[in-house]
Amino acid sequence: MLTRRHFIQTTAALFSASISSPLLADTWPTEAEKAAWDAQITPPGYNPATSNPWGLHPRFLPQRVITKDGLVAGDIHVDAVARYLYHIEEGGTAMRYGVAIARGKLYEPGVYTIKRKVRWPHWQPTQNMIDRDPELYADIADGMEPGPENALGSRALYLYVGDRDTYLRIHGTPQPRSIGGRASSGCVRMVMAHINDLYPNVEIGSTAFLYSAEDSVTPQS
Repeated sequence: MLTRRHFIQTTAALFSASISSPLLADTWPTEAEKAAWDAQITPPGYNPATSNPWGLHPRFLPQRVITKDGLVAGDIHVDAVARYLYHIEEGGTAMRYGVAIARGKLYEPGVYTIKRKVRWPHWQPTQNMIDRDPELYADIADGMEPGPENALGSRALYLYVGDRDTYLRIHGTPQPRSIGGRASSGCVRMVMAHINDLYPNVEIGSTAFLYSAEDSVTPQS
């Protein structure tokens, strides 16, 4: 069982931001549209460590933290109890972000490979999601175009097992107040401004560890 015991040592701020199936779309936003949306979802005077128009608990704002030795730079670790995502850096540090995870048994701990990443992605609910919550998803069964109201938000990292798309994502959310809770249908949610910071630092082929929501150890906040 994956737990967080083996990798987080101490936290120290050093600063002075749903399951989905692929949608085959005919059109994609232009670079100008993407830039305009990025500006729209980024707070004025944005500082990752202090900007908080979303009303998050301060511990969910990005911090650089110290980790134990032996971790692979570039990997992602999701602590399902504390609701943190750690992106491991060279030199024994990691960037830590607040996240939301899936509701109840929809959360799927495991080891995944990031094989795709998309700026301003399309999104379409899976058939299982539609069957489970028809009132929520039936009207958007054909999918959502990219944009600030899209369920995947501004960025998405696509999780695979081998060559199989799990339909699990690490993604931005138009519902930032869900951060710190259990809200999605399977994915790991982040504030859009925060995943915009993370996104360029994540390489295709990186490993994502999603730890058990039952056996993880919650650090003191």
